[in-house]
Amino acid sequence: MPADGRDTGAAGARFLTMQAVADELATTLSQIYHMVRSGELPAIKIGGRGQWRIERDTLEAYIARKYDETAQFVRENPLIDRGAD
Repeated sequence: MPADGRDTGAAGARFLTMQAVADELATTLSQIYHMVRSGELPAIKIGGRGQWRIERDTLEAYIARKYDETAQFVRENPLIDRGAD
């Protein structure tokens, strides 16, 4: 850690590359690119080469939103016990 106390490791980084997000979500870079380009996962484009970055807080909010959506799906689509026929 630098002398000023800032955490510069990946866990403390404010912005993540698309590859870092893909690794964190255990998915592919292609899937993350689609999520960004479709607007599902907000990101910014920086630099002359137009590199994408996703803010860690945005990723955490996305994950929380997906947990909420999944919980709602499970409530609305209960598992049917087919063995009880």
